[in-house]
Amino acid sequence: MALATRPMSSAAHAGAEPRAGGRIMCEALVHEGVRVLFGYPGGAIMPFYDALYACPELQHVLVRHEQGATHAADGFARATGQVGVCVGTSGPGATNMVTGLANAYMDSVPMVAITGQVARPALGKDSFQETDVIGVTMGVTKHNILVEHAADLGPAIHEAFAIARTGRPGPVLIDVPKDVQFELADYEPASVDMPRSFPSDTEIERDLRRAAQMLDTASSPIILAGHGVLLSRGWDALRTLAERTGIPVTTTLLGLSAFPESHPLSLGMPGMHGHASANHAIDEADVIFAVGMRFDDRVTGKVTEFAPRAQIIHVDIETAELEKVVPTAQPIHGDARDIMERLGRLVRPNRHDTWLDRIQGWERPTEPLQDGLTHPAQLFAAIKRIAGSDATLVTDVGQNQMWAAQLYGYDHPNTHITSGGLGTMGFALPAAMGVQIGRPDRQVWVIAGDGGIQMNIQELQTVADLGLELKVVIVNNGYLGMVRQWQSFFHGGRYSATPISSPNYLLLARAYGHAGVKVDRVSELDEALQWAVRTPGTAIVDVAVDQERNVYPMIPSGQSVRSMIQDPE
Repeated sequence: MALATRPMSSAAHAGAEPRAGGRIMCEALVHEGVRVLFGYPGGAIMPFYDALYACPELQHVLVRHEQGATHAADGFARATGQVGVCVGTSGPGATNMVTGLANAYMDSVPMVAITGQVARPALGKDSFQETDVIGVTMGVTKHNILVEHAADLGPAIHEAFAIARTGRPGPVLIDVPKDVQFELADYEPASVDMPRSFPSDTEIERDLRRAAQMLDTASSPIILAGHGVLLSRGWDALRTLAERTGIPVTTTLLGLSAFPESHPLSLGMPGMHGHASANHAIDEADVIFAVGMRFDDRVTGKVTEFAPRAQIIHVDIETAELEKVVPTAQPIHGDARDIMERLGRLVRPNRHDTWLDRIQGWERPTEPLQDGLTHPAQLFAAIKRIAGSDATLVTDVGQNQMWAAQLYGYDHPNTHITSGGLGTMGFALPAAMGVQIGRPDRQVWVIAGDGGIQMNIQELQTVADLGLELKVVIVNNGYLGMVRQWQSFFHGGRYSATPISSPNYLLLARAYGHAGVKVDRVSELDEALQWAVRTPGTAIVDVAVDQERNVYPMIPSGQSVRSMIQDPE
């Protein structure tokens, strides 16, 4: 990849003496605007930490596991739009970061990970805590590099940030041998210009006019909005386009909160556990405007039967995503916000009342709720009522994630943060740390199952060290709930290895210096959530739900909307 660098004039660096590689790393991070990084020290990264000791501009958050560092950097990046930074040592430190890197890669999150490596003379000799982290992470990073000379550290870091944030964002890993961190070299900050390759304005205008004509003449159109709308900060452009055209909007799991769900044009989430009306609307649509989404299999189901009547307009910043999964009538290569703003000026004002009435007819009535164990609909209605619509929900993976996606109703941009592509259990708690640090003025709620919360629960100590204000809701059903649901549907109800026990979360909260409360009946729910909001610092609310409550609707994997299961019968 050809990169152009421009030296930055800086009186502080003019004529400066050579400095150690560890110090160069710190200065380069400061130059990139980094103010916080998440990490865990060790032998091979120690010189960098020594330099960090004398760099007050950088706040280091000591996590309790390197996976927690990656998820915290991920959450920080999603919350702020900045590049998240995490640091670990060689060997197990680096390999512990792989899951978090894969998570960020799948969800297009800008992140830079720095790992220490054994000294250059020890490379390739099975040295203590040596791992080929470049080889290990090649498939889960946008770019990675082993820096073998201190003089290359500054350029490598500046390039890493440019690559992480340009185009489709993603994680970049920089591996630095220990002796390189000691080596002396000159350093001058430089900005990096990433080459961008977009079609000409003439070509884009041609594509947009075709797309506008398709939308203007459609009788049953749908806008399918994905994570790219949030990454581009394109939520205003999306709303303007939808309201001008009268086209209903469905948002993918990672696109949730890009369009207010209280809006009359909102259809909520589509896909395997999406709203029935959204799935039926896609199935019956004649034109689909898909923006900033990649037609993930959890959205499409059986690809050959996905949107069989629709001409598809697909907008993406990455050309490799266009026509990768589904046939496209009009691909458009570009930034989601820019394309929607330009398209909004071309389309005619319109309404689709008959189409909207038809979609609403596909909604099923909700089941009556009674006192007893808390129903998920009651839980998320209560959270919305008590937390307010501008709170940020950071959700884990499993049934709790799907209920939060279906039931909460996100009305403000970027207030729903979750692990989408990789589906990483244990994501929510450490990610929420990064979200809270990035948004100290907002309420941040952690939604996790009793399985996922235990995967990175050690980060409760990091939360305590930082004095963060997290409100943690554990959706506790005594099972690995989504796995149990699949076993119920497709494996004859044989619950193999899915019942899971939990610690006493109230005692555990107290051990980490937090407060906790248990909810056994829905009648206790509001009081417990109000208590959590009033409680200074972090509070844990352990909510008992029906052990065999399933997520509906559900489209079985690899099948179409015609196989959608909407109720137990």
